[in-house]
Amino acid sequence: MKSPFTGKEMSIHKEWRTMRFRKEEFKVLFHSYICDETGEQYEDEAFSELNYNQLVSQYRSKYIIPFPYQIIAIRGKYDISASRMSEILGFGVNSYRQYESGEIPSQSNARLIQLAEDPHEFKKLVDLCSTIETKVKDKILHKIQLVLEEQKNSRFERLLENYFFESCVPNSLTGFKIPSLKKFTEMVVFFTELMQPWKTKMNKLLFYSDFLMFKQTGFSISGIQYRAIPMGPVPDNFNSIYEYLAKNDNIDILYSSFANGGIGEQFKPNSNRSSDMEFFNKTELSILHNVVERFKNTSTNEIIEMSHKEKAWLENINGMKLIDYNYSFDLNEN
Repeated sequence: MKSPFTGKEMSIHKEWRTMRFRKEEFKVLFHSYICDETGEQYEDEAFSELNYNQLVSQYRSKYIIPFPYQIIAIRGKYDISASRMSEILGFGVNSYRQYESGEIPSQSNARLIQLAEDPHEFKKLVDLCSTIETKVKDKILHKIQLVLEEQKNSRFERLLENYFFESCVPNSLTGFKIPSLKKFTEMVVFFTELMQPWKTKMNKLLFYSDFLMFKQTGFSISGIQYRAIPMGPVPDNFNSIYEYLAKNDNIDILYSSFANGGIGEQFKPNSNRSSDMEFFNKTELSILHNVVERFKNTSTNEIIEMSHKEKAWLENINGMKLIDYNYSFDLNEN
C-alpha cells in the first residue's frame, strides 16, 4: 500500500492493542500500514477485516455466541429462508439475515438461535409460531422430522468427531471454527494427491495451512487443534484420525522400514477417492496451493527443522501443549 503523502510503499506495522467491543476489552494484534516519513497509520480492507475478526471472535467465544457460518448452517439444515427463520424466532424481518452477514446478536437472541439448532426445540418454536400458514408449517415440520432421522443415522460420526477433536466450541485453540472432520479429510486427500508426503511432513503441511489462514483472516480452515511434540506441531490425535481415513479408503498408507529400525508412513492416493475442492472457499484454496508451492521441494527433515524455529512450537514444546492460533502472527515468512 502506498502512502497518500509520499506515494511510497508503506511498511506493515503490528502492535498489540486493547480494543473495546460492547463495553468489553480484548487484546488484538492490530495490523496496519505505516508511512515511514509521517508516522501515519492506515488499514486497507484486508487489515480492517482481520483486526475486526480478532476482536469480535473473542467476544463471541467468551459468550458462546454463534458465528455467521454456524447461523447459516442452522437455517440451511431446515431449508427455509432467512425471513422465515426470523418469523419463527420472533425477530424483526431482517434481523436473522443481518446475523448471517456478520452482525453480532444480543446474548438473548444468540441463545434463541442456538436453541433452534436442536430440531426438537426448533419444532416447539415452529408450533408456537401463529403467523405461518398451515401448509407451510407442515412442510417445515416434515423437514424437521427428516433432520431428526438424519441425526440418528449420523450419530456415530458425531461421536467420532467428539472423540477426535474433544473441543467442538470455536475458540482460539480451534482458530474460531468448529472442528470439521470432513474439511480436515479433504485437506489430507488434497495434499496426498499432489505431494504424497510422509506422515510427519503431512502434519506440518496441515499446520502451516491452518495457521497461515488464521494469520490472513483470523479463522482457521479445519478448526483442528494442534499440539507441540518433539517432531514439531501436529494435529491433535493425528494417528487415530489417519488410521480412520485409511480404513475408510480416503487415503492409502504405505509402510516402509528404515535402516535405523524405524518405520515410515507415506500417504498415497486411494484409487477410489479424489479431493473435493467445493469444501473450500477461494481464500482457503489459495492458502492450500501456496503451501504446496512453498513446500513441494522441502524434505521431511527440512520441514521439521523449519517448524522447530516457529514460536508456536518453541513456547509450547515443554509439556507438549496445545498451540493457540494467535501464534500464527509470529510465523516465519520463509
